[in-house]
Amino acid sequence: MSINIVFFIIRRIINAFITLILLIILVFIMIHIIAPNPLALARLYTGPHATYTELEQVAKQYGLDQPLYIQIINYIINVLHGNFGIDPTYKVPVITLIGKYLPRTLELVIPATILSVVIGLFTGAIAASNRNKPLDYLVRGVYLVTWASPPFLIAVILQLVIAYYLRLLPPTGTVNPVLTPPKSITPFPLLNAMLAGDWPYFSSLVHHMVLPVIAIALVSFGIVTRIARASMLDYMESDFAKLSLMKGLSRRRVVYGVVLRNASIPLVTLIALLFGYSVAGAVVIEDIFQYHGMGYFITQAIESLDYTSILGTTIIVGIAIIIANLIADILYGVLDPRVRIVE
Repeated sequence: MSINIVFFIIRRIINAFITLILLIILVFIMIHIIAPNPLALARLYTGPHATYTELEQVAKQYGLDQPLYIQIINYIINVLHGNFGIDPTYKVPVITLIGKYLPRTLELVIPATILSVVIGLFTGAIAASNRNKPLDYLVRGVYLVTWASPPFLIAVILQLVIAYYLRLLPPTGTVNPVLTPPKSITPFPLLNAMLAGDWPYFSSLVHHMVLPVIAIALVSFGIVTRIARASMLDYMESDFAKLSLMKGLSRRRVVYGVVLRNASIPLVTLIALLFGYSVAGAVVIEDIFQYHGMGYFITQAIESLDYTSILGTTIIVGIAIIIANLIADILYGVLDPRVRIVE
């Protein structure tokens, strides 16, 4: 690895860390705008039924009566140590609840990202090979509609059509409540069911995951289609593609074998960005399907004015997006040296 790449990666990591600190400060200040005095902040920590004495104790315990800049510094230090505070509803550390709900969201986002890339590559190849034909216009119309539609709308349509009208899949929930979960070996329920050989529980988890995964994939596949189509059109005009056709290879083989493989290279960096976008989209979609992941946890925290959990979950989602952008920047810099030169 060259020195230029090392310095490029270090700069990107520093930028990501600065972005994280700014995110924490921004979220912290927004919460203080909602509750501008120490007792109002303390009520966000304790819930609506706390007495005046309890509010004073909490304000003193968490330093809510100190100047804002001191509170921000203390909170940043605590977050960097993994301490997001105590959830007033469940009376456990917020990081414990995040550790419970985040793996469930990842079990949705990872397959959804893979599915969106597969759909995007396939539809992008179809659109590129039928340029300016009805099929091309159809593909472009579909991905523009799904890309422009809010995630909750796509989730509701899938829920109504597939779950309620066709009755092919369960409309809500994470797993059949009558089933007993297997022993927790990892944070991931799906993996636990596989390791325990509990296939009924595994099957129920998968059945409840299908609709949210499809919804997340449909929301995000459009950008893959657009970039795949544009890249393939560029490569189809290249000399090596024309030479392949002159050698007698069929157009289908050139498009799906030669051109698609080379056009997939720019999508490497996009996958990381897509993952971060899918995490954000999953927050809304999980609430529609009542899937008990980060989206469900965030919704419950907002409804109960759970200050510490709102802060913690917002920062965790932000961290996921920051890390996704960091990975995309690094991959792009490694694959394209021109980016490092500009830097």
